[in-house]
Amino acid sequence: MLPRGLLRVNASVGFGERYLLPLIPSFLEIYPDVQLDVSLTDGIIGLIEERTDIAIRSGALDDSSLKARKLLESRRVVVASPAYLNSKGVPKTPQDLVNHNCFSFNFRRNLNEWPFRDPGSAEIHRLPISGNTAVNSGMIIRRLCLAGTGLGRVGQFHVQPDIDAGRLVPVLEEYNPGDIETIHAVFAGHEHLAARIRAFIDFLVQHVAKNEVLEPIS
Repeated sequence: MLPRGLLRVNASVGFGERYLLPLIPSFLEIYPDVQLDVSLTDGIIGLIEERTDIAIRSGALDDSSLKARKLLESRRVVVASPAYLNSKGVPKTPQDLVNHNCFSFNFRRNLNEWPFRDPGSAEIHRLPISGNTAVNSGMIIRRLCLAGTGLGRVGQFHVQPDIDAGRLVPVLEEYNPGDIETIHAVFAGHEHLAARIRAFIDFLVQHVAKNEVLEPIS
């Protein structure tokens, strides 16, 4: 039976803008009998409460009643704009961040202690950061960095095009511990998965995995 019917999808803003929205026309061309209802939010949602078929989120899966498919893995990286670095200077060591405006997340506290590893060492130490703006989205941090007002630490998939174009510059890469942000498609663990849900997840896996960013920036 061909996939058909209403499919409710909720994705983080960063993933939605960068990957999901551009793929929708191709998916609907293949599956014209599916109707998509898409929301982009960065908060934690309940699939049942929000009547959502698929949620696309980063991090560990806490609810054991749900199932997940990995879509993407990406290194995290500290970035700033050339204008900011020209004005405030390039941090040479993590300790230099005390003199910089570092953007933080307002929903996940552990992301506001940035991990670093000294060159040649296996030990990772976490450094509390501070700044004048806390937000709930990696894409908002990207925009703040592009505006030239501070540094941010986000999944590299958010900022790779900006790095390639020279709009953002990675810093402290020699101290980068190589921690990974993983994006999953999360769905209820029903015995019989609806064809439209399976088709959409398979489509995402096929088209998104090629964008993984795992190698250090040279």
